[in-house]
Formats: sequence, C-alpha cells, structure tokens
Amino acid sequence: MTRDQSLAELLRRPEIVYSHIAEIGAEQADDPVVADQVEIEIKYEGYISRQTDEIERLRKNENTALPVDLDYDVIGGLSNEIKQKLKTVRPETVAQASRIQGVTPAAVSQILVHLKKRDLLRKQSA
Repeated sequence: MTRDQSLAELLRRPEIVYSHIAEIGAEQADDPVVADQVEIEIKYEGYISRQTDEIERLRKNENTALPVDLDYDVIGGLSNEIKQKLKTVRPETVAQASRIQGVTPAAVSQILVHLKKRDLLRKQSA
C-alpha cells in the first residue's frame, strides 16, 4: 500500500476531513474548492462507482422496446404511483419510461429484470 492509498483510506473515515490529512504533512491543494472535491470523491468513491455502472447499464438498455401488453402490476418493487404513471403513459422504450417524472433508475432496473425473466420463461416453455 502506498502512502497516498493510506491517506485515502484515512480520508474515507467519517470523522476525518481533508484538513486532517493536510496536517499530517501530505501535499495539499491551495484551492479550498479543489480540497472539497478531493474529499468528496474519496469519501463517496464507492457510491459514485455504483451510480456510474448503473447509468451505463441503463444506457445500454435504453432502446429496449417495452411490450404493448406489459402488465406493470405484476412487476415487483414498483410503487403504485410508478405503476399508474407507466400504465397511463404506456412508454414504448426503456428510455421513454426513464423520462417519466417519478420513475426512478431502480424502477427501470426492475422493469428490465422482469422482461428478462419473462423472456426466459417463454423460451423454456417453447
């Protein structure tokens, strides 16, 4: 483990802030905005990485067509409000569904999971 990695590990701790690391004698940013950005990126690196992966996965699936007969009521994990909005709008693609106000990335993921399961069941019964 390098010195920079050790300092980053320290900075990930909730009780440690950038100024604490600077006191240790590490190189520090002169600009407080840069210091804040460094702290944010290190502390939230895991969350940012997961969100980036989720965005990329959704981008790959945004042109996926949604079947006209898709029953949103049988999709687990969708709130009643989201189900109602999807039934009202009847989006043609995942991208259109994701642009409906209130439809979360998690809801879009649930729809994609449902479509994959549905396709697998149809292939197995054929």
